[in-house]
Amino acid sequence: MLSVVRVHLPSEIPIVGCELTPYVLLRRPDKTATTDDVPESAPLECHFLRYRWYRVQNDKKVTICSVHPSEQATLQCVSCSKHKTLIVKSYHCSTKCFSDAWQHHRILHERAAKAAAENENDEDELVRFNSTGSGVLSSGSLSGSNFSNGSVPFYPATITSKSSGGEALVEVGRSKTYTPTADDIGYVLKFECVVVSAETKQAVGQPSTILTSRVIPAPSPSPRRLIPVGGIDHLDQDGRLMSAGSFTVLSYNILSDSSAGGDLYSYCPPWALSWPYRRQNLLREIVGYRADVVCLQEVQNDHFDDFFAPELDKHGYQALYKRKTNEVSSGNTSTIDGCATFFRRDRFSHVKKYDVEFNKAAQSLTEALIPSSQKKTALNRLFKDNIALIVVLEAKFGNQPVDASGKRQLICLANTHVNIAQELKDVKLWQVHTLLKGLEKIAASADIPMIVCGDFNTLPGSAPHSLLAMGKIDPLHQDLMVDPLGILCHTKLTHQLPLVSAYSSFARTGMGLGTEKHRRRMDPTTNEPLFTNCTRDFIGTHDYIFYTADTLTVDGLLELLDEEGLRKDTALPSPEWSSDHIALLAEFRCMPKPRRL
Repeated sequence: MLSVVRVHLPSEIPIVGCELTPYVLLRRPDKTATTDDVPESAPLECHFLRYRWYRVQNDKKVTICSVHPSEQATLQCVSCSKHKTLIVKSYHCSTKCFSDAWQHHRILHERAAKAAAENENDEDELVRFNSTGSGVLSSGSLSGSNFSNGSVPFYPATITSKSSGGEALVEVGRSKTYTPTADDIGYVLKFECVVVSAETKQAVGQPSTILTSRVIPAPSPSPRRLIPVGGIDHLDQDGRLMSAGSFTVLSYNILSDSSAGGDLYSYCPPWALSWPYRRQNLLREIVGYRADVVCLQEVQNDHFDDFFAPELDKHGYQALYKRKTNEVSSGNTSTIDGCATFFRRDRFSHVKKYDVEFNKAAQSLTEALIPSSQKKTALNRLFKDNIALIVVLEAKFGNQPVDASGKRQLICLANTHVNIAQELKDVKLWQVHTLLKGLEKIAASADIPMIVCGDFNTLPGSAPHSLLAMGKIDPLHQDLMVDPLGILCHTKLTHQLPLVSAYSSFARTGMGLGTEKHRRRMDPTTNEPLFTNCTRDFIGTHDYIFYTADTLTVDGLLELLDEEGLRKDTALPSPEWSSDHIALLAEFRCMPKPRRL
């Protein structure tokens, strides 16, 4: 007879809006074990599985720590408790928790005070400061906290709770998968699985159950706005720019699950690093940008098939994908990542797709340039499995300007992820050069606007960046000194595409309202963002969106994040942002082509 052997949940903490799918290990009548479902519609040996989800409710008031969501709060910051927008940040599980968080927590007080002063609401000012700028002690405060930074915080008040022991189970779901709602916040969920006779509809044996941790609300970072930079600042009701014939392109390295393990991101809470949480958080963020074209990097093959393609299909996107080659990689090919490009069906139609495999280009290069005795060494250095995905789309949105020549409006987009190894400067440069040469061939066959985006794993001012932005490289550039195969000295490192970095628009003067704040988030020497990648050990720019400036113009850019805001959670990824990179988005408009006489 069918029996349940084991039930467990992969997620450490249930979060509102994130699916919970328990692993149910079954023993079949033939004694084999499986995790396959056995629904009532397809019983096995006249038995099936029945699932129930319950919310365990009692009359005990439970509050969750704002820093450690798996812990119950015992303290509340007195200052934050008086401000409705800070209440969610006011709860802490211990005095040590509050002490450790104080360096960043006090910034909330300072901002609240500044906002109160700006609103000229002195009578209701929430926070008053002494001459050192630290919080004033409140009455009834706790003592014994040890603050090492010399400032005196608002000591939190003790949170008390009463309980008479009453408890009730409220059924909330009848499928294997359950998505917690706002009503579940603060409560434990109970999952029950039992074998049921298909004939009698009665349970056979005892149910197997598990209890979750208390449900927490999903972190909600402040939304990033689209900033006009081309002198057009008319927004629609959804906050999108309204320039005629415009379209938006998003580029985002989402951090694959296979790359998120180990100790590299140990500063991120395990529940926030788990794929069941990150995939839902990433999907909410991506869909929220409402981009017309979405270019993602580090998308695992299985996650593309099982999650991103079907989920974005629900939002009107068609999907294209190119997995990295696996001459070097080993193990399960389903977890190898690649580049995925999605486009809205109501805005574009698919014309052509080009798969660029740098390993194939390396094979051709070594056969043409490398002596036989060095071919194996050359291939070992150049074979890194990196790829690029190039797609040609036809614009079909109604506000697209009519082409003076009467031809349809095509757009070419390249999405790539260049090799990460910092010591392989020659390989990075060669991969970028190979991609650009491929794009030049497309440009030679059609007069077509081009957008090149992705994670190039190279800093502004490096040789690959210079090649992209300038079309050439200074012969004395230090990156050219790394060339053990001699391939760079035999390669003409130039291209004829008029590429410009989209985010350099923030560095220009007089390019729209509200851009001064964003100029401060730019590197004035390179006109690129100060960072697009922020981990505990590294902060810098690796991601770019380039466009051909003779065919496209930039009307808007997604605002950049500031380092201070990210460092409050140590680095990326964090509960709010589920990748170690930030998303880049640019709004483009096709420039009308001159009418030929």
